[in-house]
Amino acid sequence: MAKSKMLQFVSLDQAYPDKRSAEERRGDFLEIYGGYIAEKATEQASRCSQCGVPFCSVHCPLHNNIPDWLKLTAEGRLEEAYEVSSATSSMPEICGRICPQDRLCEGNCVIEKGFNSVTIGSVEKFITDTAWEEGWVKPLQPVADRSSQSVAIIGAGPAGLTAAEQLRVKGYEVHVYDRHDRPGGLLMYGIPGFKLEKDVVQRRTQRLADGGVIFHTSFEVGKDATLAQLRERHDAVLIATGVYKARDLKAPGSGLAGIVPALEYLTASNRLSLGDTVPAFENGTLNAAGKNVVVIGGGDTAMDCVRTAIRQGAKSVKCLYRRDKENMPGSMREVKNAEEEGVEFVWLSAPEAFHGKDKVEAVQVIRMRLGSPDATGRRLPEPEPGSAFRMEADLVIKALGFEPEELPVLFDAPELGVTRWGTVRVNHQTQMTNLDGVFAAGDIVRGASLVVWGIRDGRDAARAMHDYLAAQVEAKAA
Repeated sequence: MAKSKMLQFVSLDQAYPDKRSAEERRGDFLEIYGGYIAEKATEQASRCSQCGVPFCSVHCPLHNNIPDWLKLTAEGRLEEAYEVSSATSSMPEICGRICPQDRLCEGNCVIEKGFNSVTIGSVEKFITDTAWEEGWVKPLQPVADRSSQSVAIIGAGPAGLTAAEQLRVKGYEVHVYDRHDRPGGLLMYGIPGFKLEKDVVQRRTQRLADGGVIFHTSFEVGKDATLAQLRERHDAVLIATGVYKARDLKAPGSGLAGIVPALEYLTASNRLSLGDTVPAFENGTLNAAGKNVVVIGGGDTAMDCVRTAIRQGAKSVKCLYRRDKENMPGSMREVKNAEEEGVEFVWLSAPEAFHGKDKVEAVQVIRMRLGSPDATGRRLPEPEPGSAFRMEADLVIKALGFEPEELPVLFDAPELGVTRWGTVRVNHQTQMTNLDGVFAAGDIVRGASLVVWGIRDGRDAARAMHDYLAAQVEAKAA
């Protein structure tokens, strides 16, 4: 293929892959975007300005070498583009699908104002999907034999899987312990298929298993083994559990049946898509079909819930958020997709109470207004006196964010240090907790965050653990 010129943003318009119509995608859980054909990928990559200070890379938590692999893609050198992309990211095709690029790389593209950004995420997805199809994604190859030392990783989400890959490549014996019956964590059970189809996750975890990573699924630390017992079995331990405890609603009637946590609802839907039997779906508890659904929250999890409810055949779907659209924490692309699919957003609103006899029948909603800024600079929402109104609801989904579980209690490890927020306390230079040889990474350290940050943290933790394990060998040899 002839070498493509860069800086084509002045003559080529921004073009994303085709998006299926709202009517079509409401009927299934398949991804809503298609993929580029090679010609379109090279065209869109050639729009990159190859700027001297690549803000796309600066604002990517992984600091991916984005201009480099865009240039290689524009030149048709896709295998090399994949090598550069995968050098800094353990899951580029997953990040290409689910990262909020509008807030990260693409939102900081220097040509955004005036020419619209380069479609970085879509090109990233194209590169790695092509690599899988062409066989460029190679099996894990340990660079040394360090199997005399073993590592335990608690949690098979983005941080844990990334650390497992990095440590296995270093040659360690790696064991991953997870409470679920499949590895993947939120990638498998939290994120719906219309954003991330599950075979994309499964081929990643299968590559780890084929490369020698040992998975212990349906394994609950604290029940099947305490943290202390895992420390006895392994030379180092990484806690990468994520945060799963749902923030609760404190309002009259919040204990009524039909008011459910977001992750419980999403997990049921994802399990159903995977072919599992889900009694709570079959009996209607976690099934939105024919119901008036109200989702409370404004983040990406809330967007996942409203769009899932649409696909389950809800009678109506409303999203309550206490701030306005401009102050919403979720991706604006997700909001747009939800609106196209029939979701109604009720901005500047919050639940005041829930009504019903045996189960929820309505939400009492109060209008909000934005007051003075808080310490972070965001204006605080406050109630509008006398503005309450009633909204019908057969199913209310709480998507208010997540908090850490009480790991010292859960793991039968009262000696494990945690912060006042319940996150695991670490030395941020070494990633180690107050317990020797026990490290922590991902959301359980930083709080609920993005998948890309979990990948970054997993890579950092793997480097720190490698340094620790190497020092242990040197100490024994001395």
